[in-house]
Amino acid sequence: MLERVGLADRAREKAETFSGGMQRRLELAKGLLHHPQVLLLDEPTTGLDPGARRDLWQYLRILRDEERVTVLVTTHLMEEAERCDRLAILSEGKLVALGTPAELKQEIGGDVIVLETGEPENLASRIRARFKIEVRVVGKQVRIEKCQGHRFVTDLVEAFPGEIDAVSVAKPSLEDVFIRRTGHRFWSEQRSATDGAERR
Repeated sequence: MLERVGLADRAREKAETFSGGMQRRLELAKGLLHHPQVLLLDEPTTGLDPGARRDLWQYLRILRDEERVTVLVTTHLMEEAERCDRLAILSEGKLVALGTPAELKQEIGGDVIVLETGEPENLASRIRARFKIEVRVVGKQVRIEKCQGHRFVTDLVEAFPGEIDAVSVAKPSLEDVFIRRTGHRFWSEQRSATDGAERR
């Protein structure tokens, strides 16, 4: 097992002398000693530097593809959740979304427009009234899901001159899916630690 996780040359060293990434690989080796069909990992990349995180995910792919191990991972990092085959998003202990990342993002069906403004509730209310569309206020931002979002931005700026401080238009992300399903950001100081994404 040490050979499989690239630690065979460190077999006679104490585990406490290992780096964070090496300790994670050692934990994986211990978890694989009995050749499991399912491997459960809770926040396995916490505290790892980007290189160690990348190495861990490469190894998890090898386990999935070559060893046929089903890997279930919890993570608070959306970029990690993007790598999953199938994704369950949890909010306050409840399942709010289930599917592949592509399927979940397709449900938004357009671009995501984010507006920065001094009075988000007021602006959101007037956008709803004028354009008859669904608008969300998340924190201090006004969020709109709209096809051809780049074209709609012009209408918004012309309709509310001087009220919009900044605008961004982007394709939907898993963060947008989470906001649509829960009404709040994936991670904030106010949310409980039960929010998370369960992967693989």
